[in-house]
Amino acid sequence: MTTTFTNLRLCHRGQLLENWNLVISNSTGLIVDPVQATESHAVDLEGAIVAPGFIELQTNGMKGFHFTHFTDKDSYASKIDEVAQYLPSTGVTAFYATIPTVHSDEFKKILPSLAPRDINGSASLLGAHAEGPYLHPSKKGAHNASLFHLPSQKNPASVYGPAAEDNSTLKLVTLAPELDGTENLVFHLSYRGIRTSLGHSSATYDQGLAALKAGASCLTHTLNAMAPLHHRDPGLAGLITASRETLVDAPSPYFSIIPDGNHLHPAVATMLFRSNPEKCLIITDSIEMAGLPDGTYPGHAQIPFNQTKKESRVVIEGTSTLIGGCAGLHECVSNLMKWSGCGIAEAVRCATENVAAFMGDEARGKLETGRRADFVCLSPAGDVIKTFVGGKEVWRRGQ
Repeated sequence: MTTTFTNLRLCHRGQLLENWNLVISNSTGLIVDPVQATESHAVDLEGAIVAPGFIELQTNGMKGFHFTHFTDKDSYASKIDEVAQYLPSTGVTAFYATIPTVHSDEFKKILPSLAPRDINGSASLLGAHAEGPYLHPSKKGAHNASLFHLPSQKNPASVYGPAAEDNSTLKLVTLAPELDGTENLVFHLSYRGIRTSLGHSSATYDQGLAALKAGASCLTHTLNAMAPLHHRDPGLAGLITASRETLVDAPSPYFSIIPDGNHLHPAVATMLFRSNPEKCLIITDSIEMAGLPDGTYPGHAQIPFNQTKKESRVVIEGTSTLIGGCAGLHECVSNLMKWSGCGIAEAVRCATENVAAFMGDEARGKLETGRRADFVCLSPAGDVIKTFVGGKEVWRRGQ
């Protein structure tokens, strides 16, 4: 049996396709060729805008739970499930859990619990993103710089444990390219299928270029915790438009931005997006206060300070130092549309297709035959109306 969703407008490769149908296998939750569909039940979506389910590349937690909060495997798994159940309300159907800089003992305890898994009726956990500890103290942001390490002094296995030896759980590492030994570290991780991104760094353009040539392929929350873009010294942000000739036949890097209204000025977010839309990734960098009321909350293993939340902005108490975001990914998609004037399909691509392409995920990111039927119905302004995982509705506005 299959289900055919009819009368929809499909976000695909940055374009909005009119009068589209999606045929989904009820047994596998995958999109199938309409020619092969038999005994299909039709569902009229009445002209709704349908996008692939959003993929959250960088979230540190939400709804009171930070991914560094580890006591035991069972309770940790339960909290991950709660996050996964909440995410479809923001259009997210899959996510990478980010672990910021913590002690190596904490990395080794936490990472085994972040192995990819599907969670019934919820967003899927895709693995872990380690943001640190190979970061530069000059751009520490809210990280605990006393826990930073040089790649030349501490190898990945001693920091992350067995997770550093393959990409079954650890999928992405953010690091600073100017540190001694970074190129060897990038090569080590890349050889094992673990992607590397450049961030929390004062690196020059040339230092970043060397890391890209060694195998790095992304910039983390571009211009945040990073040297500013200067017309004679572009820094890491200048790599966004690097040509294949400059990179010696390597592609230009992907780059993530946080368009929540706090981390980037709308004009800067627009400039970055417009410079290379096919490589732009929207992230939230959300922390555990996402989804909670405004107020001041205690710190934790990664942030040993009180944290003050006001709407989508969170800072270290008494300072203007941003810790992370509290906006949902759907809000960031809507902001990019409003600020840049781009169409909904162009903005959606930055939270779906581009993320899947960067991470090598051939099951998600596009609504094509053979891929997962994870999708979201959106209003023209980008508001989430319904979210589906494996072709089954898991969230609806108003319920």
